[in-house]
Parts: sequence; structure tokens; C-alpha cells
Amino acid sequence: MLDIPGFISAVFTEKPEGITHKILEVFHHQAVNVPVYRDFLHYLDVTPDHIRSAQEIPFLPISTFKTHQVLSSQMQPATLFESSGTTGSQVSRHFVADTGIYRESLVKGFTRAYGNPDTYCILALLPSYLERQTSSLVHMTRELMDISGHPMNGFFLDNLAEMAGRMEVLRESKTPTLIIGVSFALLDLADRFPMYFPELIVMETGGMKGRREEITREALHEQLKRAFGVAQVHSEYGMTELLSQAYAPFDGLFSAPPWMQVFVRDPEDPFTYLESGKTGCLNIIDLANVHSCSFIATDDLGKIHADGRFEVLGRYDHSDVRGCNLLTL
Repeated sequence: MLDIPGFISAVFTEKPEGITHKILEVFHHQAVNVPVYRDFLHYLDVTPDHIRSAQEIPFLPISTFKTHQVLSSQMQPATLFESSGTTGSQVSRHFVADTGIYRESLVKGFTRAYGNPDTYCILALLPSYLERQTSSLVHMTRELMDISGHPMNGFFLDNLAEMAGRMEVLRESKTPTLIIGVSFALLDLADRFPMYFPELIVMETGGMKGRREEITREALHEQLKRAFGVAQVHSEYGMTELLSQAYAPFDGLFSAPPWMQVFVRDPEDPFTYLESGKTGCLNIIDLANVHSCSFIATDDLGKIHADGRFEVLGRYDHSDVRGCNLLTL
């Protein structure tokens, strides 16, 4: 039986080269204790004891989160994250058994990329997500704000003038400031209230939500850089089905924490992996998903670069369109 507290403690402190053993530990645990994943392996005629490497592990199609409760039989859900979806579409539902693991993954991952959240004032421009109490993006941002503790932290819906006024105060006081926002809302802010704020960190999470014409990530970033005088626009990669995030401080190239690993599979053969530089579908290992499934075959197209960073290029044809933090080329 997997010692969950010990496993989690090790995962978040382990050096990257020590993660491989942890991947196999959680695979064998989930192959027995997560009914949906156990059945999936059975249908594939996979014998878990024969799996000896991460590359041999079957990845659960992400669409399973739309049709089944992906959760260990040993656990009960403590909270629920739901994807935004589109009108009439079926949403993904991630039943989270331990919000403490989610928080630890979030904080440690953010700190690796940006330092302690308490060094920032955090402003959130997430109008299409605030209406949903089950949004993992809103939950993530609220957790970061709680740690930040800055009195000017805040969520904004359509009150862009109020947000711009707060940004002006922060700019004048030279307060380190992070804006987390969906693409269409950030563009609205840039159009109506541009300001020179070069110290600002602008982090887009993608998503036009039908409010604006879809554009490439590069075009989005150029518009935001011009509007706010920033050298780079940052990106966040995460999703309802994962409890960890990856960040791209520039050029749209994401770095994942050690407990989150990314592979690229052949779109025509899900059991074949592609070498760096080749475009395919992303398979993601997230060890923070210890109580659901750590092995997710996404519908996102991307490629891995030689230095280990990865790029997200769009969504594979035939997959459902839903609110997510990437732009389709």
C-alpha cells in the first residue's frame, strides 16, 4: 500500500532524477485503487506488474473526466473542479480528495518559477470564470492571493476602470504586481487603459470564449507588450484535470516542476512517443494527482524542445472545444 503522506512529501522535495521511481509507485497504486484506471488497463490487456518504465505506462484519455468519476476507491471527494466548456457541451469534472496536496503543488510550483507569492500584489481578470464556483483557475488565483495577503489584491469582472486605477497606484508605488487574466479580458484592458508599467507581470491563461476573434499566442503577446510596456508576456498551462501547473515566462515555452512531466505521442499511434522537436499530442504525468489519475493523455498539440521545455500549439482535430489556457493557431 502506498504511504500517501510520505509519497507526497518525497515528490515535492525529490530531485528530478529521483522522480522515476515515484512515477512507478503511483502507477502501481492507481492500477489497483482507481477503478476507472484499473478498468482501462484491463481493457488494454495491460498487466501492471509488467510495467517497468514511465514510457510503458498507458495514459488515460482526458475525455474520461467528462464521463466518469476518476477517483481512488479509498477516498471521498473534498471538492470538485469543473471545466468551463461551451454551451451545451459536457464538462470535465475532477473530484479532488485532498485540497492540501493541490495547494502544496500550486505554491511550490509557483515559487519555483516566481518566488514567494507574498512578494506580489495579485490582480485577477477572469470574467468568464468568476461566475463558476467550481473553476480551478479561480481557486488557484484565490490561493495565491491568500498567501500574498496584499491589501490591493482583487478579482475584477467588467470593472476595468477600477482595475486600471488600482494598477496606476501600484505602478506609482513601484509595487511588484502580477495580473492573471484570460486573453479576451486582457485585450479589453489593453485597448481601453494602456499604461507604461514595465515592472508588471502579465500572465495570460488563454481563452477568447467567443468574445473576440481567435488570434495566435504571438499576436496576443505583442499587443499586450505594446499596451503595458512590458518586455515579455507570461503564460500559465494548467487544466481542470491536473493539480499542477507549468509556466512560460517568455516565448511561450513552458517549464514544468519535476513532479509534472510531459511526453509527446504520435497522434495516429497513442503508444508511440515522438522525439524532441516533433509535433504531436501531449501526455502529462502529474504526481499531485495521486488520488485520481497521474497519467493523462490530453488533446493538446505540442512539442518538446531539446532543453526540456515544451510548447503548446493548439488542440488536436476532433477533440471538443472548451475553455482552456491555450490559443489555437
